Amino acid sequence: MEYKVNIKKTTEGFSVWVPGLPGCWSQGKTEKDAVENIKDAIASYLQTVEEISKGVKSVYVNVG
Repeated sequence: MEYKVNIKKTTEGFSVWVPGLPGCWSQGKTEKDAVENIKDAIASYLQTVEEISKGVKSVYVNVG
């Protein structure tokens, strides 16, 4: 699965976030580190969403 990730250079390195996953962000000293770190953040985010959605009726839709 692919997600659009925004990257911003900061005074401390690089900040990254996923516009499609509110609150999912990370950082790194280099752009490469930041991109690797956001992969873990996305996995944790999706796992948390799955856990809090247990017992809730859900459906899947195809867009596009």
